[in-house]
Parts: sequence; C-alpha cells; structure tokens
Amino acid sequence: MSRTAIITGGTKGIGKSLVRLFASKGFNIGVCSRNLEELHVLKDEITKEFDVEMYVMRADLSDRAEVEYFVKYIKEHTKEVDVLINNAGLYIPGQVHNEKDGALESMIETNLYSAYHLTRGFIGAMKKRKVGHIFNMCSTASIMPYVNGGSYGISKFALLGMTKVLREEMKEFGVRVTAVMPGATLTASWEGTDLPESRFMDPDDVADTIWNAYEMSDRTVIEEILMRPQLGDI
Repeated sequence: MSRTAIITGGTKGIGKSLVRLFASKGFNIGVCSRNLEELHVLKDEITKEFDVEMYVMRADLSDRAEVEYFVKYIKEHTKEVDVLINNAGLYIPGQVHNEKDGALESMIETNLYSAYHLTRGFIGAMKKRKVGHIFNMCSTASIMPYVNGGSYGISKFALLGMTKVLREEMKEFGVRVTAVMPGATLTASWEGTDLPESRFMDPDDVADTIWNAYEMSDRTVIEEILMRPQLGDI
C-alpha cells in the first residue's frame, strides 16, 4: 500500500530535498507553497521521474482559513497521511526593540500557528491508526538567541516547545514526533550572501537525516535532530 507524506514549503531548499527523497522512496506527496507556478514545475519534475502521485495547492499558511482548506484538499485525495513535515517558515531579520511592526505576528502565524493547525488537522487519523510521524522544522534559533533573530527566535523557541508537548501527548498513541533544528543551510534565505557554499550545510543532508529518523523501528523515536555546519554557526 502506498504511503503519503505532506511537506509544506516544498518547492525550495530543504522542503524540495524532502519532496525528492520521499518520492524516491515511493511516497505520494502533498505539497503547498505560496507560488503556484513553482508548484506546477515541481509536480511535473517529480511525476516524470518517480511513479508517485503529487497533490499540490497554493496556500499562504499564515492564513488559518487557507491552512484548513489545504487539510481538506489533502483529505479529499488520500485517506491516510503517514508523515507530516511542517517545513514552511518565514524569516524577517531584526531585533525585538527595533524590528518593523507586524514582524512578530507574521512569523508566529507562519512558523508556529501553521504547524499547530496542520498537526491538528491530520493527527486524529494518525492516533486512530496508531501510526504516523510528525517532523517540525525548528532551528538552532530554537535553543539559542541571535542578535538579529528577533521575533524569528521567539517563533522558533515556541515551535520547539509545541513539539516537546506534542511528543509527550502522542506517546500512548504510537505517533512519533521529532524536532529538527538545522543551522545555516544553503537555501533561498541566504541568496546574495558573500559566504562560500562550503560554509553552509547541504539541504540534502538535512533531508537524509529526517529520512533516517523516520526509518527507525516503531520502538524508537529520535526526539530532536540538531545539525550545524562543520565550522559552526554563521
């Protein structure tokens, strides 16, 4: 029986690496992004290379109504979700005392609330089946402050907290929950940087690590994945 993975923010960076990896393992994939054209390009690319189904929908996950519509869309196309990877995120640089108005709300809505509502949308069926794995894309900013991290750090600290709570709640239901905390990874967020590519982690490395955590037996859960570039934080 085919399995399904839902990966938010799947058209770029770590998300795209995850889409390719899970598709290569035979998973049908559900993806959302704010850019419909990029979604269609991704769908064409993946379905030509792999014999899987792709369910794509344009959605702004900072909007709860669109989150709920995406959940409804996925449920119309597949009965069971085996893996949920809450990868979509927003980074607006700044400091708490001087960042622009609305920065906190924007990042809390995108980085925290979207994961919260998507999880609630899919977790009921996982609990009933006693099968499922939820990965929340946190950050090294979830465990240490950055001077220019401002509300981004607040949102990622909160996401890690939610993940820890969910892990405790899901123990008895057989649903695994993992926090992923990557450091600087070569994604669109770093476009324009003068730093060499070698200074960043490869998105494929993050995806491979998530897959390895998923592959563990049902008796084992990797609660937290912490990854940094070999030379340390940037």
